[in-house]
Amino acid sequence: MTAEHSESSPLVRIRSLLPGLARAEQRVAKVVLDSPHTVARRSITEVAEAAGTSETTVTRFCKAIGVGGYPELRIALAADTARSEARADRDLGGEIAPEDDLKTVVGKVTFADARAVEETAEQVDIDVLGKVVEAVATAGRVDVYGVGASAFVAADLQQKLHRIGRVSFAWNDTHIMLTSAAVLSPGDVAVGISHTGATADTVEALRVAREHGATTVALTNYPTSPIAEVADHVLTTAARETTFRSGATASRIAQLTVVDCLFIGVAQQHLDQSIRALDSTRDAVGPHRLETRHDGRRKPRETGK
Repeated sequence: MTAEHSESSPLVRIRSLLPGLARAEQRVAKVVLDSPHTVARRSITEVAEAAGTSETTVTRFCKAIGVGGYPELRIALAADTARSEARADRDLGGEIAPEDDLKTVVGKVTFADARAVEETAEQVDIDVLGKVVEAVATAGRVDVYGVGASAFVAADLQQKLHRIGRVSFAWNDTHIMLTSAAVLSPGDVAVGISHTGATADTVEALRVAREHGATTVALTNYPTSPIAEVADHVLTTAARETTFRSGATASRIAQLTVVDCLFIGVAQQHLDQSIRALDSTRDAVGPHRLETRHDGRRKPRETGK
C-alpha cells in the first residue's frame, strides 16, 4: 500500500475507488467489502471463485487500490479487522432497519457521522491539503461551487473565509456558477464540492474555471470521479451511503471536517489579520445577540438612563 494510505482502512480506499474499477474488479471489491475478515483468511483462489473471476483479476484489483499484491491485502484486512474488533462495543453498523426504535436510529446515525470524520482524517492527504491552503491563502478571490447538500458546505467555506477577510463567493445556481468561473483568472481559486464527484453542474463550472487559469480544487468522496479530471488538487472524504441516506448526513459532516481543516490552515497563514477580522466580525454582530442569565432567562436591555 502506498505511504499516504498505509495507516488508513483498506475498506475506505476500496469504497472511494469502487466507481472507477473495472466490472470484474468491482465484483472482487464487493466480496472484500461484504466480509473483509473472511477474505483475510482466504486464499487468492477462493476469493477469485467467490467473485466469479480469475486470480489475475484479483491481483489487478489489489494494484488498482494501491496494494502491492494479494498477500499485502490480506495483511491490511487482518489489521483493519483487529481495529474494528477493538471498537466493536460501539460499532452499531450503518444500516437502519424499519423496526429500529428512535434510540437505535440516533445511535446508528451518530456512529456513521463519527466514523466519517475519523476515516476522513485517517486518509486525507496532508501534502495536497497544504498546497490547497497555500493556494487559497494567496488567492485574489475564491469561488466555491456546490449544489444540493454540497451547497450548504460551499456556503460554510465561503462564510468562514469571508470572516477572516478573504474575498470569497459561494454559488449553487448553474448559470451563475458558469459566469463566475468565466471571469476567474490566474491567481484565483475555484473549489468544487461534490460527494459523488459526478455532479455535472459542479464539474462543468470547475472545468470552465480551469480553462480561464484559476487553480481548481475538488472535494469529493471518490478520487477517480469526473470532478478529479478538472481539478489541480483533489481533497477526499470517507463517508458511506446507508439506508434512508443517512450517509448523506455523514458525507456532509466529512466535507465540513475538511473545510474546517482548510479554514484553520488558511487562517494560520495570516494569523494576525485573521484574529483582527474575527474580533471585528464578532463585535459587529454582538449587539444582535440577546443576553441571558445563568438561569436561562433574558437579561433586561440597558435603557441608557
